[in-house]
Amino acid sequence: MGRGERWKKNEHDSVVWVDMRYDAARRRHDAMDSVSTHEDTVEVFAQPVGTVAELKRDELLEQPAVRGRRGWVMRRLLLVADLLALVSAFALSELAFSGTETVRILEPFGGIIVFAVSLPLWVLAFKLYGLYDRDERNADHSTSDEAAHVFHLVTTAAWGCFLVLLLADVGSLDAKELATFWALTIVFVSCGRILVRGHGRRQAWYRQNAVVLGAGEVGQLVGRKLLNHPEYGLHLVGFVDAAPKERRPDLDDLTVLGAPDQLLEIIEEHGIERVIVAFSNETNEDVLDLLRSVEDQDVQVDIVPRLFEIIGPAMEIHAIEGLPIVSLPRLRLSRSSRLLKRTMDLGFTAALLVLLAPLLAVIAVLIKLDSPGPVVFRQVRVGTGGRYFRILKFRTMSADADSRKASVASLNKHARAGDPRMFKIADDPRVTRVGRFLRRYSLDELPQLVNVLTGQMSLVGPRPLILDEDAHVGDWARRRLDLKPGMTGLWQVTGRSEMLFDEMVKLDYLYVTGWSLGGDLKLMARTLPSIWRVRNSY
Repeated sequence: MGRGERWKKNEHDSVVWVDMRYDAARRRHDAMDSVSTHEDTVEVFAQPVGTVAELKRDELLEQPAVRGRRGWVMRRLLLVADLLALVSAFALSELAFSGTETVRILEPFGGIIVFAVSLPLWVLAFKLYGLYDRDERNADHSTSDEAAHVFHLVTTAAWGCFLVLLLADVGSLDAKELATFWALTIVFVSCGRILVRGHGRRQAWYRQNAVVLGAGEVGQLVGRKLLNHPEYGLHLVGFVDAAPKERRPDLDDLTVLGAPDQLLEIIEEHGIERVIVAFSNETNEDVLDLLRSVEDQDVQVDIVPRLFEIIGPAMEIHAIEGLPIVSLPRLRLSRSSRLLKRTMDLGFTAALLVLLAPLLAVIAVLIKLDSPGPVVFRQVRVGTGGRYFRILKFRTMSADADSRKASVASLNKHARAGDPRMFKIADDPRVTRVGRFLRRYSLDELPQLVNVLTGQMSLVGPRPLILDEDAHVGDWARRRLDLKPGMTGLWQVTGRSEMLFDEMVKLDYLYVTGWSLGGDLKLMARTLPSIWRVRNSY
């Protein structure tokens, strides 16, 4: 069996032959042109008799034009966005205070000259803070991940300049004007980066061809997650493994491209820019030698760590005589941390209820006009410490939805996949017209702000489970109940309805055991973008 031509067994335990090489696909396409009745597809995966897996030819042949294009273009777009943000913030603050009696340095154009001279220093500061390098390295990097760095940089630079000028006694700056420039810079830089990344992720140059080293359970799990998140810009070409496990059914037409000793050839042939190591069957020495040679090819290497189920974003890495050590946070949340989390909940919730009051009223009227029944739906959920509470949601189903649950149980997507612990139906016939729209944008969950205000829930936290789901959570996973359930959380911003029950429980465990205020703020910032781009919310 040659290179790029194996997947040991498929889901029917029959031996299959695969050829995913681009040149081979082209040759087959050319040979089929005169006889094929499907002009826009080529056969790429031989399955049991009577079935043919097909892939659109444009998707198969598309590759990034230049290796490293994603980082090269994104760095320059971010640089332009940052410069425009700085110039805009400076111009608006100057206009706003142009009629004041402020004493300016080197009048009349001294302020403009000083600002222009400082622009290269701003760019250098952004570079030193690592704000131009993470998009190429981190597949899931977003503007919310760097919000703290942007705030710290702008605050340090703006007010540090003010302090230096004040102490040097070379002139004076209006504190109000500086405060305006500081606030506008933070807003403009953040918004500019959001727009640039939103535009970039829709472009061909943002895509990176990737392979997963290891086609076992973990490797295939990584593959499924990448398929579920096209916004990462990773085009998963296939797997590299000498002894792959049986392929899971949700991997589309992905296949094994070859053995690990053929990885360098695969990288060259398919234009691979990223290799994800996911528990290969090779020895540690062989994998180390292989990865050292891969790094010489200017390829990004990502490694799924051992014990990844317990390692969260709050971990710390330090060293003992050069040996990296991963330190996990303590599981117990201090009283001060709980007080800080509760204070944030009350502040944000009170503001949101005031701002969203007109929207809540409009939604209530639409629900009442659309179908008979109450406006607000109440359901018993399991809260912190295992205590029950009634969650509030806008009603999105017909009033008799509970009595009809048994009749639609066969439509449960998770049950059909062999795991009935979560009840999710893609096109639930019980959902009303207005309810479908509310669910698509998670507007049905807005009444939960009242649950947050009363202390039953938090803005960010584990998913609030119904009693039937909670019955399947045991042992270590019960730690998810140490914190209040949240309106949003890791589950909501990553997989939502597509995520399996066990994965959801593990994410909640990681959230609770690695809680931080910064993490909550990041999840809140990622909630709206995740709702906007989500494809399956039900």
